[in-house]
Amino acid sequence: MKIYSALQIGAYHTDHCEDYLYTGHIGSSQTVLAVMDGCTMGTDSYFAATLVGKILHKLVTEKGYKQRYEPGTDTAPEACLRALLKALFRELNSIRNQLLLDRKELLTTLVIAVIDPVKKQGVCLAAGDGLVCINGVLHEFEQDNKPDYLGFHLDEDFDTWYDQQQQKIRLDDIRDLSIATDGIGTFTPVRQATAAQPVDPVTLLLADTTGAAKEDMLYLQLKKLEHTWGLAPTDDLAIIRVIL
Repeated sequence: MKIYSALQIGAYHTDHCEDYLYTGHIGSSQTVLAVMDGCTMGTDSYFAATLVGKILHKLVTEKGYKQRYEPGTDTAPEACLRALLKALFRELNSIRNQLLLDRKELLTTLVIAVIDPVKKQGVCLAAGDGLVCINGVLHEFEQDNKPDYLGFHLDEDFDTWYDQQQQKIRLDDIRDLSIATDGIGTFTPVRQATAAQPVDPVTLLLADTTGAAKEDMLYLQLKKLEHTWGLAPTDDLAIIRVIL
């Protein structure tokens, strides 16, 4: 299994990249991938996206230790996803109360996947906007620029919220999986192109395997898009791609 990731500030953003990404492993049986996109109209939106990523790191690390020292505690991807998100809700509420945070300070989207790289199965959930590409098939979640941010639901009963989620995909026979924030749809000409042949940025980033031997494949492709075809995302962009 090879995991590639890239995080890039949008061409129209000047101060902070409001996206964040996280990858982690729970033993050898599960891999967790997540991309977050803070709300531009929120308060310090880069903070919310980063906070969710840091909490996921904590939860995955704890779960990994528990699985190591308590054999038999590993779960299927769906059960793992549910448990992680429930713990994430709990941690966010705790931090919100400790720091007296306003809801506008906790607005971020979340696209998260839990996969079993051995069985090549998993599950993915999108809370808000984002893009999932599984074996070349695109699943775009777009909510008319009014994402249903995670922070809107922290006061709700978690189990009720989770059971109502419609933006969830079962992943089978995973060979090539990507998750990305909605910045992947904002590529725009920002400089003079040096190549006449047109290119689709989404296809290049999520399907092309040129340079797959290099860990920084996605960053190299982003540089090629900008310096060869003059294209760059105007919105912040976070991508994680897994090739099994």
